[in-house]
Amino acid sequence: MASNEEILAGLAEIVNSETGLDEADVQLDKSFTEDLDIDSISMMTIVVEAEEKFDVKIPDEEVKNLKTVGDAVSFIAGAQA
Repeated sequence: MASNEEILAGLAEIVNSETGLDEADVQLDKSFTEDLDIDSISMMTIVVEAEEKFDVKIPDEEVKNLKTVGDAVSFIAGAQA
């Protein structure tokens, strides 16, 4: 099971590969849409890659609740438990 720090680092890598954003910009308090300017198509790609990387399932109805990077880290950590 990955720690929150490992999940954050993994998400930062995924966001970087999908959007080209600097991994340092991917922080817990950042909003995917407001701060990181990630659109819904990129978000779905990020979700799929995160599911594969962390071996979790993120249901489509949960994705809309993942507003911030912190929300995603918390969800993945809980889904791994």
